[in-house]
Amino acid sequence: MKFKFESDLEYQLDAINSVVSLFDGQNTKNLSFPHVVEVNPKVISENKILENLRSIQKENNIKEGAELQGMDFSIEMETGTGKTYVYLRTILELNKKYGFKKFIIMVPSVAVREGVLKTLNITKEHFKQLYGNISYNFYQYDSAKLSKIREFSRSNTLEIMVMTLDSINKDTNIIKKHNDRLSGQKPIDMICRTNPILILDEPQNMESEKSKDSLKELNPLFKLRYSATHKNYYNLVYRLTPVDAYNKGLVKKIEVLSVIKDEDFNTDYIKCLDITVDKNKLKAQLEVNKKQKSGYVVKTVTVKHGDDLEKKSKNPNYQNFIVSGIDARSNQVKFSNGLIIKKGQNVGGDKEQIMKMQIRHTIEEHFRKQDILKPYGIKVLSLFFIDKVANYVEKEGFIRKTFIEEFNNVKRGFENYNDLDVTEVHKGYFSAYKSESGMESDKEAFDLIMKDKEKLLSFEEPTQFIFSHSALREGWDNPNVFNICTLNETVSELKKRQEIGRGVRLPVNQDGDRIYNLDFNILTVVANESYSDYVSKLQQEYFDEYGNLVDSPKPLNARDRTVLKLKKQFKLNPEFEELWKRISRKTNYAVKIDTKKLVEECVSEINSLNINSIRIKVEKIELSLNDDGIKTLFIGEESEESNNNFEIPNLIELIANETKLTRNTIYEILAKVDNFNLIFKNPQEYIHSVSLIILEKLKEFLVNGINYVEIEDFWQMELFKNVEAYNDYIIPDKNDKCIYDGIICDSDGEKNYAQVLEDNDLVKMFIKLPNWFFVETPIGKYNPDWAIVFDERDLTGASKEKLYLVRETKFVENLENLRPLEKYKIKCANEHFKTLGIDFKTVNDINKIK
Repeated sequence: MKFKFESDLEYQLDAINSVVSLFDGQNTKNLSFPHVVEVNPKVISENKILENLRSIQKENNIKEGAELQGMDFSIEMETGTGKTYVYLRTILELNKKYGFKKFIIMVPSVAVREGVLKTLNITKEHFKQLYGNISYNFYQYDSAKLSKIREFSRSNTLEIMVMTLDSINKDTNIIKKHNDRLSGQKPIDMICRTNPILILDEPQNMESEKSKDSLKELNPLFKLRYSATHKNYYNLVYRLTPVDAYNKGLVKKIEVLSVIKDEDFNTDYIKCLDITVDKNKLKAQLEVNKKQKSGYVVKTVTVKHGDDLEKKSKNPNYQNFIVSGIDARSNQVKFSNGLIIKKGQNVGGDKEQIMKMQIRHTIEEHFRKQDILKPYGIKVLSLFFIDKVANYVEKEGFIRKTFIEEFNNVKRGFENYNDLDVTEVHKGYFSAYKSESGMESDKEAFDLIMKDKEKLLSFEEPTQFIFSHSALREGWDNPNVFNICTLNETVSELKKRQEIGRGVRLPVNQDGDRIYNLDFNILTVVANESYSDYVSKLQQEYFDEYGNLVDSPKPLNARDRTVLKLKKQFKLNPEFEELWKRISRKTNYAVKIDTKKLVEECVSEINSLNINSIRIKVEKIELSLNDDGIKTLFIGEESEESNNNFEIPNLIELIANETKLTRNTIYEILAKVDNFNLIFKNPQEYIHSVSLIILEKLKEFLVNGINYVEIEDFWQMELFKNVEAYNDYIIPDKNDKCIYDGIICDSDGEKNYAQVLEDNDLVKMFIKLPNWFFVETPIGKYNPDWAIVFDERDLTGASKEKLYLVRETKFVENLENLRPLEKYKIKCANEHFKTLGIDFKTVNDINKIK
């Protein structure tokens, strides 16, 4: 199989265009020194970049900064939404529009590096098709292959080098030493002369002063910082928050399956929560069973050296538990009876039993989901996070033994998996396990998990269960991870967001197609803590990151699911039979565009453009020398309009490529505008502005000129299946008006509307149209909400006519405020249903039915 990439995802294009627009007005000429070095062109003035930045931030609803924070720019994209694809395509756009050629992708670890190199490999064909067979080179920095440094500095083509931070952050690194193979030069000096553009992947891991100094040594033209969890923001350009991704259906939904023990105060349960230093004294926070007037409760107590836990808890179960030592370096507490407990570890809480249950439930979830998803061509993967490597890699390790036992037990209840061999279905990847014993095929496991994603997603590859620890924290994810089991023996370094980030990406099928709008696009987290605790910790992470600006998406309770069943003989229901007969017919569409009118309207809007001249700025800066080097003091500036003659590019070809219109049509438009002279003020801005005007007008004309024709094909009743849903999203069908025994609703507004339909005597039946029922439009598929059978009656109560209605519900104050894309799709749907003779309307009031 091959991964397929979509080039027209709106949010990705927004992220790309936001960065590219930072440099509007940029000179496109490279500086080159023959046979020596090819240099990225200098960027426009900081004042112009700040002006562009403020405009972009305003458009993206980001608080504008008072001043430019250096030449660093932050792009925030939630895990699983294609961050690597976005920055690779941004590189190609920056090259195409401005001629930038030297790029270094800086990564914090080998795991991230492998993920980036993998993406570079599998996107090469896609990008060549997208960018006219563009020529570019990519490779990882290798201190044993310094000829690549020479190639990077001298090549006249687009060069992309991937480096780990470790390769440049020590003075002993080869890159910082004089080298005979480079005519005595330091490799880093050859790089820095090119003024490379740095792409920082996961920059929150590069925030130490040492890391900042190392990055500065590369003499970057500017830095683009991409992450889902920035530590600091520098000139924030674009933000796709977890809530944005969740609400737009760009990631899987999340559910939590918690495995916990009911309160048991009969044991000497202890959990070490934290170890701190307070006024030069070491203290530990322990969770214990404490006796109070109302009985025993789980409470947190703070202890220091010499404290008697029996007295602190007033619980005799802790006799002889006297703190004999606290070690902050090894993060452990020692008691007089010989017990040693590490931070995050617990004793006396049936830990192994809980882990066993977690493993069992994960395997059951795995088999259940695989049964559901196999018909869609989707292979299910399950990921286990553990902290103690020996528990899996050792032959007698508890997790390995338990997994084998539980797998062989659980598979007996799933007839499709009885023949599976447990030795073939699981593998582990641990970055440090070469020092451990028991893992014989480590290279095979590494290649499969870290490099061969396509092979791992194939049904022909038996591996389905992956065991790892924080080595897979960043730089690795897989679209088909549907279950994550957290078997944490000690405190995990992973945050909740990082844990779920390994599995939130939308899945792909055996053809490499991304699968959207699937009811079972759900990531199940099998956790060893209560559902409410897990949710509160995840919400706290969102709050710490975003404050009160957004509401965090609430994970669903895995135990609160039910199966909605189709009613027997539902196909024979005369109301449904007639409704389906009318609405299930399919159509094809054709678009007729009045080219003459399109040209006229484009010309009219282009004539209102105002393009500012490029100005020459003179800055006066005072330089002074001190022990720290050169200090600068800004004195003042002057500017005047440039009178240079710009080299005008082939604007007809450029605009045609942007808009996908013919060159003749673009020529017709430009030949009729009366402000064509503006191109001499700022060619790039003029081309960009004209292209945007034409694209918006074209969308409008596509929709207005659409014509649907009924065809022989139709949606089959057999596509209706029993569906699984969450009780929070269901209202019961008490009046027998639906084909299921309940109605699934996606929001409170839909629940209210469904209840009105359920309670209205004139509504004979209704259905929430499934995701697979859609209308094709030139701008994407459209799935309407409701199909309704309505009974018109006269004043005697006698039935006059049955109405067959399709309704879209949009719970906004004014339907005119819908996003243009939504309005365009609804307009197309209106034409489709008009062709079928179906009454279709969009309503924003729950009482509007007829």
